[in-house]
Parts: sequence; C-alpha cells; structure tokens
Amino acid sequence: MQLEIQFKLKQEKNMYQYLQENSYWIQKLNRDVRAYPQFLEAMKDLYRLRTTDKISDAIDQIDFVSSFLSAFK
Repeated sequence: MQLEIQFKLKQEKNMYQYLQENSYWIQKLNRDVRAYPQFLEAMKDLYRLRTTDKISDAIDQIDFVSSFLSAFK
C-alpha cells in the first residue's frame, strides 16, 4: 500500500474504523491502489456520509420537529 493512502487512512477516524471492521480492504488496497475510490464509496455508504444522506437526515429531523410542534397545537 502506498504511504500516501496509509496516511489518509490513519488521519480520518471513519476510514480507519471501517478498515478495522472490514479488513479485507487491506488486501485489496495492497494489491491495487485504484481500489481506493471504491473503498471510500463503501465507507460512505455504511456511515451515511454522502450529501444525499445528509439531506435526507435533515428532512427527517425537520419532519420530526414539525410533527412534534403540531401535536402541541
């Protein structure tokens, strides 16, 4: 594995945690550096770090607050 990728993995808490939970990625990244974008996508899917996930979470929170406030009317 390239040193640059190793530094990136250790700097980001989520990446390092995902790598510990899914150790097969170590083998994939050692064999092919081009698998790094796939690793990022898999991590973002699991931890819901995509922009669309953040938007849907915000909408869900707004819906919850509005339903909570409408219950007190």
